[in-house]
Amino acid sequence: MSRPASPHRVEELPLPTDRLGTRRSLTVHRFGTPGARPKVYVQAALHADETPGLLVAHHLIRRLRGLDIPGEIIVVPMANPTGIAQIVEGVHIGRYALDGAGNFNRDFPDLIDGAAERLKGRIGADREANVAAVREALRATLDALPPPKGEVPALRRALLGMAFDADIVLDLHCDLEAVPHLYAGDALWPDLADLSALLGVKAVLLSADSGGKPFDEACSVPWWTLAERFAADGPIPPACVATTVELRGKADVDDDRAAADAEALIGMLIRRGAVTGSAPGPLPDLPPLLCEATPLSGLARVVAPVSGVIAFHRAVGDRVEAGDPIADIVDPTAADPDNARTTLVAPGGGIVMARNNLRFASRGELVASIAGPAPLATGEHGLLFD
Repeated sequence: MSRPASPHRVEELPLPTDRLGTRRSLTVHRFGTPGARPKVYVQAALHADETPGLLVAHHLIRRLRGLDIPGEIIVVPMANPTGIAQIVEGVHIGRYALDGAGNFNRDFPDLIDGAAERLKGRIGADREANVAAVREALRATLDALPPPKGEVPALRRALLGMAFDADIVLDLHCDLEAVPHLYAGDALWPDLADLSALLGVKAVLLSADSGGKPFDEACSVPWWTLAERFAADGPIPPACVATTVELRGKADVDDDRAAADAEALIGMLIRRGAVTGSAPGPLPDLPPLLCEATPLSGLARVVAPVSGVIAFHRAVGDRVEAGDPIADIVDPTAADPDNARTTLVAPGGGIVMARNNLRFASRGELVASIAGPAPLATGEHGLLFD
């Protein structure tokens, strides 16, 4: 006999604002019992102009209302009320804060040093006790941070405050044009293979620390970093499975795909005991994996060396080898049209994971990203192309 569906509570979490006469708040959907395990946190549209996650969150909330949640699930369907309002002459600017606070998905609070100081003498042989101690130390460090200076830092603090101690963190994003892909820590693979298979992911990019302090890493990186620091004292497992889920491209928004993506997330949560369906039974077989994980340092960024019209030769999802043409940058103003093209080639083999959704590039602009199996030179942009 199935258990009844868990209660569904909707809260409005007020946020500080920098301008008189304005108000911001986060709508937070809560399922299950606060403090119960496993705890799952899901958010969408931290980059506020990335729409696919908004519709996936809608379908996810509808599905969760009919299910039993033995632990706690928090869904924040629109994680960036500041960015959602940034419209400049009809163009939505949702990736960067117009007040100068930078990329909304960078520079989240770093809790590692503060937690390490609080954990001295507290790590021992008991893994579960160590997990509880780390979560307590992270909470104390977060609570001890000085008040955030500005609207965007306050938003970052509020989001991290709901997610830092979760067992599973799913941050829903999208690229410009892209195949589904994941960003995660090395320590979380192959643990995330179930999500990869269920979502039909075609690239999984791993790093211990990308260097940009994005949201998922603010939640997950402390675990393996603290494990290294306290390796002589006892085991600290990677107890927060956090990943950035890239749901194809910006224009890939429709109910069929969003419902299927939400169902994939539900499937992962069922497999991990975070959700109980109406008809419990043996777990269905996973679909086959469509890719192996590759290093984030193997992601080649194909950048326009000149400005012009982008004429692509390869679509997202295509496999390429080193030297294959990816696109031409065409200068229609060239005096000699026979010499108006600059061909961009793949620096190595891999899958065309993403490409620009516009067809005109400025010099230095990202044209395409190719996920390859081997590390490359980092280059001027580091592991993350901001």
